[in-house]
Amino acid sequence: MSNPIEVHGLVKTFGRARALDGLDLEVAAGEVHGFLGPNGAGKSTTIRALLGLMRTDGGTVSVHGLDPWADAVAIHRRLAYVPGDVAIWPNLSGGEAIDTLLRMRGLDPKATDRDALLERFDLDPTKKGRTYSKGNRQKVALVAAFATQVELLVLDEPTSGLDPLMERVFNECLAEHKAQGTTVLLSSHILSEVERLADRVTIIRQGRTVENGTLAELRHLRRNHVRAQITGALPADLTGVHDLQVTDGAVTCAVDPDGLPGLLRALDAAGVESLTCTPPSLEELFLDAYRN
Repeated sequence: MSNPIEVHGLVKTFGRARALDGLDLEVAAGEVHGFLGPNGAGKSTTIRALLGLMRTDGGTVSVHGLDPWADAVAIHRRLAYVPGDVAIWPNLSGGEAIDTLLRMRGLDPKATDRDALLERFDLDPTKKGRTYSKGNRQKVALVAAFATQVELLVLDEPTSGLDPLMERVFNECLAEHKAQGTTVLLSSHILSEVERLADRVTIIRQGRTVENGTLAELRHLRRNHVRAQITGALPADLTGVHDLQVTDGAVTCAVDPDGLPGLLRALDAAGVESLTCTPPSLEELFLDAYRN
């Protein structure tokens, strides 16, 4: 059985600009997949291709085994999309907009958890769309998406405009849907959010995939940060240890994965009193992939 999202060698050009240059992306069923990259990396172009909103110039793209360009209607029955800048009907109230989106899917709004979501997101459904702030427009789209109970959520900067309290509500809702088996493609600039929610991540740059895997797999390729307190001295020729500093017995350094066992032996021989070893954050992995 194919993955809900499979993209291989995807190419898209706009005139002389090459927005996607052989991009690869696979999202497995039931996982939250972080989709990361700097502005202009090709994230939104990839999402538009997944939604069947544009024809690509090369490679293959499938959603639930279907071609988004040829089978967009069938695909959209099985997914919900939340963009980072939501536009809603200005003369409809927020509640009317949500109900319209649900009825377009053949759902009875009263048979969904629409009302509970409105309360959780603290959204007044009686106000007209034209009076809503960016954050409230975002809430309309999130309530409509979470109320559908679809198989796949495609979220492009979904918490844009939300305050920290509402970001927490979003995280809770997403975790609940994940527990129910929903597949999620999450594009976000908030790396801490992705680090907290994602099972795997794909980092892209200039239309190409540069990193892919679980955070544990990506961290295995990067240096850990070590702090220790010792009573003795360390040898100067430790393999795989970088930026080593020792001041009054306080040790700080970065160490490659294959250099960690040797460092631990050296610290033990030097009389280690305390030790902390911290893996790199997603932000460090992202910046490192971007720099390289």
